[in-house]
Amino acid sequence: MTVDAGQVAERAERLRGVVAQHATRPVTIVGVTKQFGPDAVRAAMAAGIDHIGENYAQELAAKVAAAAEDPGPAPRWHFIGHVQRNKVRLVAEAVHLWETVDSVRLGREIAKRAPGAGVLVQANLSGTGTQSGVAVDEVPALVDGLRELPLEVRGLMTIGAFGDLDESRRLFGQLRRLADDLELVECSMGMSADLVPALEEGATIIRVGTALFGPRPG
Repeated sequence: MTVDAGQVAERAERLRGVVAQHATRPVTIVGVTKQFGPDAVRAAMAAGIDHIGENYAQELAAKVAAAAEDPGPAPRWHFIGHVQRNKVRLVAEAVHLWETVDSVRLGREIAKRAPGAGVLVQANLSGTGTQSGVAVDEVPALVDGLRELPLEVRGLMTIGAFGDLDESRRLFGQLRRLADDLELVECSMGMSADLVPALEEGATIIRVGTALFGPRPG
């Protein structure tokens, strides 16, 4: 499925308008290209979205290789999916920010492969078994453990409550307060369906796929 670069540019402008209207802090828009091809990365870059998120190590590695053939600056890659420790090596040199760190063991592997890498701790605030991340009461200890490694612990990440904007808002507010208590700047929260409550509750990173590229293939 080919991405229409013109439509991506229009959607990017609309997204910037939503951010300008609702954000309470400076915000980075991450274009999530999962299941799209390298043309989606190129379209996002052309539209001024140079932070690109990927969920799978093999897919990210393939897109890194494709992007290396393109002129101009490289994307700043965010790893936003669950990652097995044995897959870290595949993409360690390319990842700008690891958003889903949920254990010190994973942190050690990242630090081994990419000392000084930027990381976020993924918090599962809803307690949903289908979501990755650590429970809220485990976040401070994990942050402390990661701070002892050669890593840059920049903030926290979470996923909202699917289909429930009020509950998502509550979770996003909880994450922002927890980040502030831990003296962390970044809060990665909010996707295409729950952008507004995330922005209003203090998101600094939003992860958008559909709102930028349209419906996913398949």
